[in-house]
Amino acid sequence: FGASLQMQDLRIKDESQNPTQSFKARGMSVAVSMAKHLGASKLVAPSAGNAASALAAYAARAGLEAHVFMPRDTPRANIIECREFGADVTLINGLISDCAAEISRRKENWFDVSTLKEPYRIEGKKTLGYELAEQLEWELPDAIIYPTGGGTGLIGMWKAFDEMEKLGWIGQKRPRMFSVQAGGCAPVVRAFEAGEISAAEFPNAHTIAAGLRVPKAIGDFLILNILRQSKGGAIAVNDEEMIRVAAEVASSEGLFVAPEGAACFAALRSLLLSGKISPHQSVVIFNTGSGIKYLDCYDS
Repeated sequence: FGASLQMQDLRIKDESQNPTQSFKARGMSVAVSMAKHLGASKLVAPSAGNAASALAAYAARAGLEAHVFMPRDTPRANIIECREFGADVTLINGLISDCAAEISRRKENWFDVSTLKEPYRIEGKKTLGYELAEQLEWELPDAIIYPTGGGTGLIGMWKAFDEMEKLGWIGQKRPRMFSVQAGGCAPVVRAFEAGEISAAEFPNAHTIAAGLRVPKAIGDFLILNILRQSKGGAIAVNDEEMIRVAAEVASSEGLFVAPEGAACFAALRSLLLSGKISPHQSVVIFNTGSGIKYLDCYDS
């Protein structure tokens, strides 16, 4: 794929190799472990799909109850997976924000492991940054292109970079961070372009990329600050382009990427055309999950 764009150093960080086939395993492994350690017995989270699967899997291994609330049109693979892991699955007509609202309304004796509602998921997610630095022999790339829904991974990586500098493992250099969202749900892109410090809820959010269908990220102000501090940016990609580029990546790299990952490959092409990224720069694209989880949208 990189050769077709004359890229000299393009790498893919393939998070589909995690235990539940997405990057969500990183955060949930730490969150569930700490919840068990601190005495919680019933865990709950709203999810667009992959976080629910990770929560269900780690809760099953830990012997804890998992309650997951997902939009009714969540990919079937995630719904089936959660049920097989023994989680209590509730499907909601609406978006992930509606799922969160329903959890709040019920006022059950649950421990909420939602994005940035507890301190441990980000500690798991920051391993994205540590692992990336180690794999690149402690020399960070010029740019990172990352699909952004809730944005915990992006926030976690930035935290990791600061920690590693304080430890003396890396220098002051930071990658330019580029946030990729769907055209039908782009609150961060819209806020970035408007110069806002936080992102208003995106109306009528829709996209086949379930992980990007987050109309309002709780950490939006942190994401926007990182994008500006790193001199990066935010870009939206439409669903049709995601599907087309996913097939291109599969046939050229042998990787069946999630639509969220495909969006980043499409974004790279746009960033090259606009001159925001140069072919000679080192770039890492994050594929956050396996295309196997999204057979419904690829089949249609």
